[in-house]
Amino acid sequence: MILSRKPLLSAKTSLESAACLLCQWRSFSSSYRHLAKKPSTSKAPAPPSIPPTLGAAAPPTPPTPPPSMFEGVPRAYGQNVDEFTPKPLNRPIGLPNPPLVGENSGKDRRTLQQRRDDFVDYDKHLKRRKELTHKVAKPYFREWSNMRFSKGKSFLAPPRLFKAERALFFPNLQGQTLLKDKKIRDTTPVFENKVSIVSTFNTQWAENQVNTFVSEQSNPELQEVVKGSGGVAQIVQINHEPNLMKAMIVKFFMYRLRKERAAENWGRYFLVRKGFTEEMREAIGLLNSKVGYTYLLDGSCRIRWAGSGKAEDDEKEGLVKSVRRLVEEANTKRKEKPRLPPKQAIEAKPVHNQKAVASTA
Repeated sequence: MILSRKPLLSAKTSLESAACLLCQWRSFSSSYRHLAKKPSTSKAPAPPSIPPTLGAAAPPTPPTPPPSMFEGVPRAYGQNVDEFTPKPLNRPIGLPNPPLVGENSGKDRRTLQQRRDDFVDYDKHLKRRKELTHKVAKPYFREWSNMRFSKGKSFLAPPRLFKAERALFFPNLQGQTLLKDKKIRDTTPVFENKVSIVSTFNTQWAENQVNTFVSEQSNPELQEVVKGSGGVAQIVQINHEPNLMKAMIVKFFMYRLRKERAAENWGRYFLVRKGFTEEMREAIGLLNSKVGYTYLLDGSCRIRWAGSGKAEDDEKEGLVKSVRRLVEEANTKRKEKPRLPPKQAIEAKPVHNQKAVASTA
């Protein structure tokens, strides 16, 4: 009989050992998988910075707009001003686009569909709300109280004319003239190809102020230049009155205004009620509706000179010199226009009579 020192293992014991080895393998493989998925705590190296190419230019920075020349000028809105001294204009004023006939009529020309779309547009609703809030917050007597500064003078006239290539435009306005047909007319056809001294006013106080620039009693030299220009220079008056009741009073006394002016000047007096918006007035420097303003326009409706309030002696002289210079420029341009020779002029005219053709031959 052979005796073995090692104990004999049963079948049950062999199965248990196999199961233990299988569990160990599973635990080892699962832990290996978890370790593989675990993210590394070490920081990844940053990508190298790519130097800018020499060919690619940096985006241009937008130019900063120059400060407004009317900064600090008393207005009917905004913060009240305690001290103010008017300064001369140092650059042109006006609108960037030339005026067109039919603009700024003040009439709503939208269709029903357009009105409906604007009514449900929330952005336009907010814009309209700001406009109404701006009008409500406007103090009624602010413009009258601002007249304590140099009698309402907003700025001084420039020492010389604005250059034609840099000058800005006077807006087109629509209003009734002193002509008896009572039609609504545009101001742009009156200004075209003329040297126009335009006076804008709203009250009798403002009209007296503009008369210090253009009236025969205050500035007789200007009247002589206008009369001697041969119809090139003219004086245009614009009475802007948004109030309906006051406009009706002006219309009622138009017969008296006709008696005070010559018949050829009836078409140069405009009563404007609508279309003269606050943005347009801000652009041309009309910052106080109770003050009179005077503008000098060339034949292209560009503002070449401007004055406000009551005229001073040097401003009167500057206006006369500026009008005389613009009249000379207008006469020079008329002489430089090409003229057809007599033969070409005859050929260009349509001839409807054969006898006339035979006589010319």
